[in-house]
Amino acid sequence: MTETTHQQSPRAGDGDRSPEYRLAQNALQGLRQDLFHDPFAYRPMGPRPADGPLLRRLPGRMRTAAERLPHAVVGAIALITFMVGALSGSEPGGDGRALLAGLLCAVPVLVTLSRPVGAFWLSLAASPLTALFNGGGGDWPWMPGAFVSHLTVLVVVALRTRPRTAVWMWAVTAVYAVFGDIVFGGSFYYSNGAPMLVLSAFALLLVCLWHVRHTAQKEVTAQQTVTAQERSRRTLLEERTTIARELHDVVAHHMSVVAIQAEAAPYRVENPPEELERAFATIRENAVAALTELRRILGVVRAEDYEAPDAPQPTLADLDALLVNVRDAGLTVEKVVTGAVRELPQGVELSAYRIVQEALSNSLRHAPGASARVEIGYVLGGLGVRVVNGPMPEPSLVKPSPGAGHGITGMRERVAMLDGEMTAGPTEDGGYEVAVFLPVTAVNEGDA
Repeated sequence: MTETTHQQSPRAGDGDRSPEYRLAQNALQGLRQDLFHDPFAYRPMGPRPADGPLLRRLPGRMRTAAERLPHAVVGAIALITFMVGALSGSEPGGDGRALLAGLLCAVPVLVTLSRPVGAFWLSLAASPLTALFNGGGGDWPWMPGAFVSHLTVLVVVALRTRPRTAVWMWAVTAVYAVFGDIVFGGSFYYSNGAPMLVLSAFALLLVCLWHVRHTAQKEVTAQQTVTAQERSRRTLLEERTTIARELHDVVAHHMSVVAIQAEAAPYRVENPPEELERAFATIRENAVAALTELRRILGVVRAEDYEAPDAPQPTLADLDALLVNVRDAGLTVEKVVTGAVRELPQGVELSAYRIVQEALSNSLRHAPGASARVEIGYVLGGLGVRVVNGPMPEPSLVKPSPGAGHGITGMRERVAMLDGEMTAGPTEDGGYEVAVFLPVTAVNEGDA
């Protein structure tokens, strides 16, 4: 668990100070925030994340135990420091002072689980006490148990905080080592301050590098997530724009027919009543107004370089020509039609055609050499479309092409626009299946 602090706004008059003064002031503020501001605050160590590549493969009970592995490691090291502290004095394990020295070495290690910064200060304070209680004059300023304890505390606290805190802990440790050598080092045979500083510097450097790598990975993962979301959103908007462009011709055609028939209808009746003429005139005015509004809205979603196609939009009647092109590209495909073939709304036929087109394109791209089957079912209340391809043959000279998955997004958008249903996924034999149902509202003759 990494601690975070809020940056303080510069005080008035700091702009007049020299850069060296501001650097020193910021350094002292960092020291105060990291080591002196509420050092014994309760910050319990959380469980290990269960989303790691190794923990995900473990069964449930073992995974729960593995989440507490860091706590068990710290407890085991605390037991080792207790034994080293109690058995390395002038009378190893022989009296109460030896046990007290062992406890002084083990307690700071255990405190790192709940109060990391406080554990550092406890370890620093316990070092001279350990030498006084059970020191034989051979090591200073750290007895063997205190040496192991303080090195462990530095590493654990650095893992739980941030690199700047590790730097400050090492600097305070260096000051303590130098002060101990100058003031009390003369009466001891050997000073282990230099080994402590070298080992701790190397260990803390590794921890800082781990922090930098971990932070970079989190930033890359977050950026990848944002990029994937933006790509998906852009794909969805592009697909909606494409659908809007295609449906413009469909809706415009029907509205144009309504306007023309409304204008010609009064001339087909001899001496039509005035009410009927006014009704048809109103229908034509509304149809023309709807066409004008439709063109205005479509201008918002159309790109500046977009040109409306001259040819009419494809329907299910053009499916055979599509299958011929797909077969020429190397995909063996068959078509099966069930039910009574009838004319459907142009928007439904256009969407069904595009779904079949995209599904066959995916088969060509992701399963080269496989065979496909297109099923069109005219059922009561709608249209069923199913496109399934088999697995790619092995060995295959043609490798599958990578794709961004935009085709499935476009299919789902078309189906959702028509209030339909869609399923897409791999089959049991290693192929892929796309199944769609597009509802069609029946129009009664009396309502026409």
